[in-house]
Amino acid sequence: MFDFLLDERQRKLKEEVRSFVRGVDRQLILDMDAEKVTYPADYVRSLAAAKLLGLRFPEKLGGRGLGWSEEVVALAEIGRLGTSLACLYSLPTIVGEAIEVFGTPEQQEKYLKATLAGQKFTAEALTEPRGGSDFFGATTRADKVDGGYILNGQKRFIVGAEGADYFFVYARTDADAPAHKGISAFLVDRGPGVEVKHVYGLMGTRGGGAGRLFFKDAFVPAENLVGEEHGAATIFYRMMIPERLTSAAGALGGAQAALDVAAGYSTKRKAFGQHIKNFQAVSFKVAESITQLDAARALVYATARCVDGGAPPALQRRMVSEAKKFATETAWAVVNHAMQILGGIGYTNVYPVERMLRDTRLIMIWTGTNEIMDLIIQHEYYKEIMQDAGSRNVEYDAAEAYNEDEKIYE
Repeated sequence: MFDFLLDERQRKLKEEVRSFVRGVDRQLILDMDAEKVTYPADYVRSLAAAKLLGLRFPEKLGGRGLGWSEEVVALAEIGRLGTSLACLYSLPTIVGEAIEVFGTPEQQEKYLKATLAGQKFTAEALTEPRGGSDFFGATTRADKVDGGYILNGQKRFIVGAEGADYFFVYARTDADAPAHKGISAFLVDRGPGVEVKHVYGLMGTRGGGAGRLFFKDAFVPAENLVGEEHGAATIFYRMMIPERLTSAAGALGGAQAALDVAAGYSTKRKAFGQHIKNFQAVSFKVAESITQLDAARALVYATARCVDGGAPPALQRRMVSEAKKFATETAWAVVNHAMQILGGIGYTNVYPVERMLRDTRLIMIWTGTNEIMDLIIQHEYYKEIMQDAGSRNVEYDAAEAYNEDEKIYE
């Protein structure tokens, strides 16, 4: 329905990804949800073989040199497979952002190029047991030694941990510095001192290899430091873009899939002598769902254009936070509408909506809770309006606007 906004290249990409999605074996999705599969390595390799990973990165590294405007189109299609497979599709572009923007040519060659080729699997290690949203309160420690660092600590809720060959890890390198000035970022290979435990019984979004990482005197060579020592705050702020824009775009696909199932059901199911689509209680849920989805899609596409166009970083942070919040909350509402339209049968595994409902609940939590999105949105907006001197000040477009005696602020 938004194809008229796409150029020819984007339309071809959309159909290419649709073809890939149609070819994914349904049994993989079922086995992942049943936790018979803990990490679908062949799926990631098949994405690499189709040259669908890291579309935004340069061709010399295995990407296609495209932009976010293309990547969100692809992700909206991949999202129809569910949040686990969409997230695993996104990990190379999330971790790849840090490597491509802040990494050395050697890191790009060794890690990013190999990841896009399906030769290495990756995961981002950010969340810690003591807290997720409190990023700068991280306690994982990297102590400097000859030739590198010794890493100790824990990370948890790491999607892809079970299959990852290396991890993008934030760790504290200066315990005495202010929280945001004492953290560094590293590429940490799986090996001695790096233990992965698959410990979670997840409500949904299963089969993506989510696990906990334990670092016990793990040696990280100096050349695996990403960016400047103690300078990971800059990387973290940049990483908001891929983390949140991928969540937003994937949510569109999952929600659209649920609505398609419910709308199709409403054209077949009869009650009181007619198809239930003829009842406003049903058809108005469809109308509300597609309206909200179109609004979310418009915001996600606009955000992609904003990032591609090199908008100021503060605006990019606000837009990706808005997109993530609105798209994921819209997806949650739409999937709930879909289940209500199906009624009791929607609560069973005869239809995939019950799995979609379980999956969708998580996306309002990961990559920053939606409450954190609110915090960023209002923060950047207040800064923006305080700096905007060009707009008409409509405060004085009121009859008693100059009655200063009535304007009491304290």
